[in-house]
Parts: sequence; C-alpha cells; structure tokens
Amino acid sequence: MGLLAALMSGLLFGVGLMVSGMANPAKVLGFLDLAGRWDPSLAFVMAGAIAVGSIAFLFAKRRKISLLGLPMQIPAGTSVTLRLVLGSAVFGVGWGLAGFCPGPALVAMGAGFPKAWGFVGAMLGGMMVFEFIERAKLTRQQA
Repeated sequence: MGLLAALMSGLLFGVGLMVSGMANPAKVLGFLDLAGRWDPSLAFVMAGAIAVGSIAFLFAKRRKISLLGLPMQIPAGTSVTLRLVLGSAVFGVGWGLAGFCPGPALVAMGAGFPKAWGFVGAMLGGMMVFEFIERAKLTRQQA
C-alpha cells in the first residue's frame, strides 16, 4: 500500500509541476529574472505549496503513525549551519543557471525537454561526488 501511495503522490506532484509551469525552464528563469521581464506567476504556486505544506506539517507533528500506518519521519533539525547555507546557495545558483531544480527536472525529462537530461545527469554526478566525499570523511573519522 505504501508503494502505491508513493506512486500516486509522485504522479500528482508531477502533474502539478507541469500544470503550474515549474517544469518549464523558461517560465522558471522568467520568475528569477527580477531585473528584466519578471514573471511573478510562480510566486503564487510557491505560496500555495507553502500554505498546504504548513498545514500538513501542523497535523503531522501531532501523529506518530501516518494515515497509511507507516511511522512518521519528520526532520528534527532546526539549526542553521554553514553547510546548510552553502548548500542552499549552490541549489539557488543551479536553479538560476539551468531553470531546473531536482523534482521539476525529472518531470521535464519525462516530458521530453533535452536540457533536462543534461541537468539530471549533472545532478546525479554531483550526488555521487558528494557521497564519495562523505564516505571518505566517515572512513577517516573511524580510523
């Protein structure tokens, strides 16, 4: 049941990204172009997502088990670290340069945007480099 719920959630999320324009890099870059021809429409998409997410988290914090009977997994960390700030900055620069972030890039790839294939490949490569560095740090700490 959990896999079916995940599939349906992913499909709904993907459709929402397509309908809202978040999977279209030109639309995203228009939103990020504050000094040029700014397109504020994605601000409404983000505001709606934040509102729905905030309400969902309010209810989720009170629960130990999800509606599907699975354990709730809500992040406990609240501290702002240099690593968090730098990671957010890298994410923002990548979003501004490519017009994609991870979720919409996967949707755009499925919709046939050729640029998305390159972005997803670079993203996966970056994830592999990160994992390699993290494992090397862990190995050094354990030695």
